[in-house]
Amino acid sequence: MTAQSFKPSSECADCKLCTLGQEAPDKAGLSHIDQVVQEVVRRVRDHQGIPIRVGVSARHCHVDPQTLEILFGPGAELTPYRELYQPGAFAADEYISVVGPRLRAIERVRILGPCRAYNQVELARTDAIFLGIDPPMRDSGDLKDAQRVTFIGPKGSVTVNAAIRAARHIHLRPSDVTELGLEGRESVRVSVGGEKGVIFQNVRLKIDTSYLPELHLDTDDANAADIICGRTVYIEK
Repeated sequence: MTAQSFKPSSECADCKLCTLGQEAPDKAGLSHIDQVVQEVVRRVRDHQGIPIRVGVSARHCHVDPQTLEILFGPGAELTPYRELYQPGAFAADEYISVVGPRLRAIERVRILGPCRAYNQVELARTDAIFLGIDPPMRDSGDLKDAQRVTFIGPKGSVTVNAAIRAARHIHLRPSDVTELGLEGRESVRVSVGGEKGVIFQNVRLKIDTSYLPELHLDTDDANAADIICGRTVYIEK
């Protein structure tokens, strides 16, 4: 069974605060309702900004195949648990513990698949304080100055320079960038309404043809603005 046969979820699948994951997005085309919604979106965009859905990214890790075998034994492979919103990515059944220099451990940190060419754990600021580290703000895969932590699995452990705080970012396709009028911009501001409304600055644009449009925030940012997965916020024009 492939990862694509599983229901979608965000990286925070374990929080149970929303219904994300119950229905997969229609990637084949737009229904009539979708077309109507897009027309409404175009009409309100000039007044409220550009709407974008939110995915809250809880702490999680990526591992390379060699590390996976150290942690889970020779021949280990990731077992898909649920497909994520971004195509090709999945939350795995496998968890690890992450230990910092204070010998405090964050347990049950889920691995996201498929395996990468590097080892990385993405933490919120509060997670990092608990572990006693000060990881840099980075895009996923950029491990310059990443903090040293220990990954512990059921079969072994490995100490790696892997801890970062993920920069706020929006996944977009090139066609989305053109449609939304964001050509030439590397970052944007995002406004969140409601009782705990905020404006997020320095939200980076990550562009690839494989992406679906989505804003990714860590749990600290999301909790500060009282956001759960699937909520709509607005990119300021």
